Amino acid sequence: MNNQLRTPLFRHLCLAGALAFTALNGSTVFAADEVKFQLDWLPGGDKAPVYVGIRKGFFKEVDIDVNVASGRGSNDSISKLATGNADLGLSDLVALLMAKAQNDVPVSAIYSVFSKAPHAFFVPADSDINSVKDVAGKRIVTSPYTSSNVFLPLLLEVNDVDPNSIKLVKADAGALNPMLLSGNTDVVISWITDTVIYQQQAKSAGKTLRVLPWYDAGLEFYSTSIIASDRFIDKHPGVTKRFVAAYKKAIEYTWAHPEESGQIVHDMVPEVDASTATDTINSIKSLVYNAVSDQDGYGAFTKERLATTWQWTAKAQNIPVGSFDPESAVNRQFQP
Repeated sequence: MNNQLRTPLFRHLCLAGALAFTALNGSTVFAADEVKFQLDWLPGGDKAPVYVGIRKGFFKEVDIDVNVASGRGSNDSISKLATGNADLGLSDLVALLMAKAQNDVPVSAIYSVFSKAPHAFFVPADSDINSVKDVAGKRIVTSPYTSSNVFLPLLLEVNDVDPNSIKLVKADAGALNPMLLSGNTDVVISWITDTVIYQQQAKSAGKTLRVLPWYDAGLEFYSTSIIASDRFIDKHPGVTKRFVAAYKKAIEYTWAHPEESGQIVHDMVPEVDASTATDTINSIKSLVYNAVSDQDGYGAFTKERLATTWQWTAKAQNIPVGSFDPESAVNRQFQP
């Protein structure tokens, strides 16, 4: 062999080249997987886990790069996943069951986030309305677009309230609480996730509100869930599993550190107030951690509760319960 090939300079160049090749090859092999995550509404405290997962590095730890997109409702989120414009996201499970029953969209629920539904009545704290049964004969205002309207007749039926005894008015979502605070209605239908905003508005008017969750009055079913496109699941089952594990870790961190998590949401989405996000995180803890999650395990879809969720949905929509199998809407292989 030529002695020039044995010189220290030659050996140094060879070693440098080998290291460069290794580094390049390693970056190619271990490049983070990209996930397009679709929210079912605008960013806020109730969406904190995905932002916490990004900022605290939980997704990075499992080699996932998450890009978050705002949404305009569960149907919008489902549509984005079904058409390939997003990979995973959030949706009300009821909306997914309806979409699967009507159009068999290629989307599946893979993890339960809210094991209880957020529908609620809001009334002034000094009102004589202390339970759902007390809304008989009262004026109720609701948004024309909320899914709560679908379940209101069933809620009244379960609680023996004559639907003809109430006066139901539909108004713009932004007008609901002002109508309540001004005395133009007795009850507002909204979601528990709106509690902080509503209470802040009430405080400005020198008032306080009482919240009556529908899950305390017999309306028991799953709500917000992580959903995934079937295309993405089939192509990237490993990525899907790692995402769910990281999201679970982010959920645990969010409710263990609500103030920090609220600040993280603000830092990543400046238009969201940090203290409001924190208050929202605290106010919806009962939707995340409750008797259902304690009994069945967080994130689970049990066959019994899933069947009940579909029964409520089918009855509310006047659909034969036996016309659709809710089991076809969930994929349990990614639940920790």
